[in-house]
Amino acid sequence: MITAQAVKARNLGEDDDNRSIMNIINYHNEDMEGKLKWGAQKNYFTTQRYISKFLQKSYRTTDKYLQELDYDFIIKFEKYLRNYIPEDHQKPMGNNTVMKHIERFRKLINLSHKLGWIERDSFINFKSNFIKKERGFLSLEELQAIENKEFGIPRLELVKDLFVFSCYTSLSYIDVIHLTADNICVGIDGELWNYYKREKTTKPIRIPLLPKALQIIEKYKSNRKSISQGSIFPKISNQKLNSYLKEIADVCGNKKNITFHIARHTFATTITLSNGMPIETVSKLLGHSRISTTQIYAKVIERKVSDDMQKLRAQFNEMENEPVSKAAFKK
Repeated sequence: MITAQAVKARNLGEDDDNRSIMNIINYHNEDMEGKLKWGAQKNYFTTQRYISKFLQKSYRTTDKYLQELDYDFIIKFEKYLRNYIPEDHQKPMGNNTVMKHIERFRKLINLSHKLGWIERDSFINFKSNFIKKERGFLSLEELQAIENKEFGIPRLELVKDLFVFSCYTSLSYIDVIHLTADNICVGIDGELWNYYKREKTTKPIRIPLLPKALQIIEKYKSNRKSISQGSIFPKISNQKLNSYLKEIADVCGNKKNITFHIARHTFATTITLSNGMPIETVSKLLGHSRISTTQIYAKVIERKVSDDMQKLRAQFNEMENEPVSKAAFKK
């Protein structure tokens, strides 16, 4: 339908045919403000910077119409990301980092399609290729080595306690730091539980507290810094925490690249699954909505495999040693 508004929009380049990459980026940024966590928003801003750099280098422009995008554009963008040489100290992008940027760009294009800004989805023939990586975790011996190590330096002792607490509760960094006395409640069994909402998903979680976790909470009950901050533990930045964890790993002779998130993997494997806890229960404690998500964390460590095979051997040995009953051959 031809109207005065449509003619004006076409003249000003404001109609759907003239929507551009930057238009959908700005639309997404405004729409997602307050909906996405800052961490997720920051990732979109990073992807936006790479898109801008790619347009400047490959097309000598700052923007491009959405209608112009095709499969070739996506392939070139992927190649650009893979060959991108960082200007600072950062490492070149790995395959999964490249795929993450492509996936975020894909969501933007998909949003354009849903809004009716484009007639076809440029990504319809593109297939993401993520490489599955083994999730790191600590064995019981490695965890105990950190637990039993006493540090004379307060900052290292705090980081050790936060990490061990997470290993026995599955809490992420942000959830541990924001934990308050109000989160500790008496559960259905009369024991102390941790009631909280995951910062990442806002999903309510209830976790019974193991003795190790309770000991650490008790240790910081009278800490002046945590009392003034209104939290159970004194607050520390994630960057500093992970930096100090590397110091702790070195002192304990651990060669693994330990980050705070490894504590969550350790809870899933060493603390729960390897001790016979059903994966359905572990999934509930981790706050996952699907069992398949938990299976990424849930490794069956060698000790568990050894224990299960030992039981199987014992069963077969019993069967071989049992005398064959004649009654078994009677009809």
